[in-house]
This record gives sequence, C-alpha cells and structure tokens, in this order.
Amino acid sequence: MKKLQMKVTNDVTFEQGFNEYIENCKARNLRQATIHHYVESSNQLYKFMPRESLVKDMSAQTFDDYVIFLKEHNHVNDITLQTYSRDLKVLLYFFQEQGYLPHFKVRNIKADHKPIEVYTDEELAKLLKRPNLKQCSFQEYKCWVIVNFLLSTGVRQHSLIEIRIKDIDLENNVVYVNITKNRKPLIIPLNRNIVVILKEYLKYRQAETTNDYLFCNAFGQQLCKATVYRSLADFNRSRGVTTTGMHRFRHTFAKKFILMGGSVVTLQKILGHSSLEVTQNYLNILTCDIQKDMDEFNILEQFNKQTIKLH
Repeated sequence: MKKLQMKVTNDVTFEQGFNEYIENCKARNLRQATIHHYVESSNQLYKFMPRESLVKDMSAQTFDDYVIFLKEHNHVNDITLQTYSRDLKVLLYFFQEQGYLPHFKVRNIKADHKPIEVYTDEELAKLLKRPNLKQCSFQEYKCWVIVNFLLSTGVRQHSLIEIRIKDIDLENNVVYVNITKNRKPLIIPLNRNIVVILKEYLKYRQAETTNDYLFCNAFGQQLCKATVYRSLADFNRSRGVTTTGMHRFRHTFAKKFILMGGSVVTLQKILGHSSLEVTQNYLNILTCDIQKDMDEFNILEQFNKQTIKLH
C-alpha cells in the first residue's frame, strides 16, 4: 500500500482552480461587485485557455501569452488590458499559494492612462439649472438633486445608493458615507447650497423612517446601479448634454475642488483615497487648465523688466 505524503494533487483543471478562487473570495468576504468582476473576467480567460487545461501547465509565460492574446484578438485599450492581465496575475498567485504552481513572479504591464474626462462649465450650467417644481416630475427633480449631491461630495455610485436618510446630519452639515470602496467610512462636509437642497428634497421624498434610502426608485425602494445610470443618462439628454457617466461627476468634483483652491490633502480625505498618489491620478486632468494659468502666474514675467535692466 502506498504511503500518504504531504503533497497536493496536481491534476486540477483551470476551471476547478478558478472556482476555488471564487469560493476563496467569498470566504474573504469580498464585495459582491468584486466577485462579479472576476466572474466576468473569466469569460476572457476561457477564450484564451480551455476550461479543461491543467493548472500545473501554467507559468509566467502564460501571463505574457495572455497579454499578447488580448492585444491581437480582442484589440482592447491599455486600461482594459491592464485590468484583465491583473486578474490573471492574482489568479496565478492564488494557485501558487495553493501549491498548484511553483513560486514565480509576474510582472505588471505598462499602460498609457488617458486624461480623465469631466463635464464642461457649459454642461454643468445645463445640468444644475433648477427645474420648475410645479411642472417637473419627481424623477426629474430627484435626478437634479443627485447631480447636485454628486458635485458637492464626489461620492462613488455604489456609495450613493447606500446612503440612508439617517446618514445625513443637517445640524452639523455632514454626510456619513458608510459603504466605500476600501470599506473605511467617510464623513464628508456638506456645503450650504446642498444643505438647502436636501432639506427641500426630504419634504418631497416623504420617507416613512430615517432608515429609508436617501435616493429611491419610484416605489421608495433602494436604487440599483443600472437604474441610477439610466436615469441620469436620460436626465442629461433632456438637458441637452450628450455625455454621461457616474464617475465623470466624481472627476469633475475633484477638478473643481482643486481649481477653486482646495487642498490636495483635503481632497484625498473627501474622496477616500488610501494615498496621495491615487489622488494625483485625478489631478492629472488639470493639465490643460494649469496651462491656461501659466501666463497669469508667470514668475519670469513678474521679474522680466528688472532682468532686462540688469543687462
């Protein structure tokens, strides 16, 4: 009889290994949206690697081949390429931890990040124009309030739909954002304009309890991401704004905050970024605006006459 040894079976298929990883994600209590992303990403992986392939046959070369596959067959942009390749990298390291693969390093690929798009001042003027409350529907009014709220707080979409009425402290003018990307609650100050808007909105919201969600669907229930996106897309189009996108409001908030003299450190805290480096990615959108100010704050121009006299 063969003696048992401390050795992991090495005939695990790629599909079996991936399913193990998903179960591991659930055990680590990762957000459902994160798990859903990995499942969606597997659709690309299975196009590249058959489900019945053995995990033991994977290596660092597998990662390189996948990157080439995505570029040549899917023609994805740099950001998408970076996302899909990172998903495989995480999976390969999981297989190593499980003992299915020997330890090896997987490099990160480089990607060109395009400037983040924001709403123009002309578009903002259209979106922020107050609707006629005697003629508009509650749907239009609610979308207008959401736009004002997003441009006042910079919160992400998944945080927005989780905010309850009790999270709005109108005595201290703050909102408690308990559901965030990094799971660290935020306390975001509310400007006086959005405070007035929210006080009025709550009268029309007609919530039964403060535990109700701040922004609801037509039946007073919690909004879903798809509904928010479609509603704001329709709202934008009705205002003559063809561009849309939830994260565009967050980017616009960050841009305006800095251009109006806000502190980068304060912006980092409001956005809930783990480091200033992440916040800096948002500030890269300011290149064009900074260029416009270069002449106004030109040090050489200030001392130009003096310099000429010295020579």
